[in-house]
Amino acid sequence: MTAPRSTTKLAVVGAGAVGATLAFTALARGSARTVALLDVNRAKVEAEVLDLQHGGMFVPQAEVLGSDDVEVCRGADVVVVTAGAKQRPGQSRLDLAEATISLTREILPGLVEAAPDAVFLMVTNPVDVVTYAAQQISGLPPERVFGSGTVLDSSRLRAALAQHCGVATANVHAYIAGEHGDSEIALWSSARIAGVPLLDWEALPGRPPLDDDARRSIARDVVESAYRVIAGKGATNYAVGLAATRIVEAVLNDEHRVMPVSTRIEDFHGIRDVCLSLPTLVDARGATTVVDTPLSEQEVAGLRSSAASVRSVQQRFGL
Repeated sequence: MTAPRSTTKLAVVGAGAVGATLAFTALARGSARTVALLDVNRAKVEAEVLDLQHGGMFVPQAEVLGSDDVEVCRGADVVVVTAGAKQRPGQSRLDLAEATISLTREILPGLVEAAPDAVFLMVTNPVDVVTYAAQQISGLPPERVFGSGTVLDSSRLRAALAQHCGVATANVHAYIAGEHGDSEIALWSSARIAGVPLLDWEALPGRPPLDDDARRSIARDVVESAYRVIAGKGATNYAVGLAATRIVEAVLNDEHRVMPVSTRIEDFHGIRDVCLSLPTLVDARGATTVVDTPLSEQEVAGLRSSAASVRSVQQRFGL
């Protein structure tokens, strides 16, 4: 493990709900010494920067920059891309693919030129397809271009399990894998609650059992939760901003943290040439090694189905 960088620069592309929240979260947590916002809407990005700067005395010391010029990203250590088409109520993430891939082709070369040594984190949906496209467009090593994947979904899963079982979220270790979307799956066979295999968990007094029906209901709620948020307020931003910030910190601080980010899968149970989320080591180099997580036959089948769903969209756009 290397020492954390003495000076750090985080560039956030897109000053919409997710990008602005991510910038706020990074400042509040002291994630980087410089946070730069890039957006085509100059008035919007300048207003967001002013608002963030005005809270400077309440957060760790940091410089906040913003512009509609890609130069604001010059020399960034991590570039997070949140810019993309907005997901409408009832619209699947995969429906967003065409507009977002086109935008990625437009903006990514300039970002790579401005920050050639950066790790690039794609947050824009559909994140798996966009990540695959970004790897092709950028020409960078695949470990340096990866997606936020199912980090947020896994947080939703852990929160739901903790509430159901009556334990703290920190005592739950469980992952969502596959597509960040409708075909994602919960990895029940490797999940643990306070060190106890989840499938062996005995309900605490006064708590409902964690049986097959309960697990199916929890997994369905995780998949549908984003749609409920979007239907009610128009966008998801707080939780995804927190999730992306933790991924950024894992890179900037060289944490060697295992996170279910979206990376290029080359040979995992016969799955290859597609970006999916699996528990992966994240450090200063980016998303490096996929952890060989034990899977049940049903989970392997679910991952293959998820891969087929994402690959079909890739092929539709010639990726």
